[in-house]
Amino acid sequence: MGRRWYLERRKDYYYRSAKKHKYRSRASYKLLQLDNRFHIIGEGDKVVDLGAAPGGWSQVALEKVGDSGLVIAVDIKPIKPFQVDNFHTIKGDFTDEKVQGKIGELLGGKADVIISDVSPSLSGIKDIDQLRSLELVESVVKVAGRFLKKDGNLLVKVFQGPGFSELLKKLKRSFRRVKSTKPASSRKGSPEMYIVCRGFKGLN
Repeated sequence: MGRRWYLERRKDYYYRSAKKHKYRSRASYKLLQLDNRFHIIGEGDKVVDLGAAPGGWSQVALEKVGDSGLVIAVDIKPIKPFQVDNFHTIKGDFTDEKVQGKIGELLGGKADVIISDVSPSLSGIKDIDQLRSLELVESVVKVAGRFLKKDGNLLVKVFQGPGFSELLKKLKRSFRRVKSTKPASSRKGSPEMYIVCRGFKGLN
């Protein structure tokens, strides 16, 4: 990443706003905007954040669930803890059985919401990156099938491209309401889309 990228980031409204309001990432605004529109996370909810580093989405989720809720953040990278009792981190691959076992222990039941802003390691080759993104989403959906409660909500990022329509069809079989959208804080030209799924019926 060169000097041009650095300067553009410094000019970015959401980057500057995140610094001002002490959010860990400009991505925090994506979740804020999506939740304000779709009401994904409620007070007292148990939330699992997959691919959570550096913690921008978890930070917003903690604000939404309040003291009576729970947020579990999972990533292969370390996540600096928030100094609250209802936040837990797991360092590891969320597709790993042992990691999922830890998620289950911390949940002590089912999650109300599963969120994921996870992105693949980018190769710079559009088709490869999009395929990797789809594979990650499939992994997130499998975790949701295991831990998400009936009528729970799922929010996941995916890159647009081949297979996107098929993914939406699959999710519509498992949730009562499915909507693809892009918040204002997504960068222009980014292929990312966010899929909001409400009312989990079970994987089909």
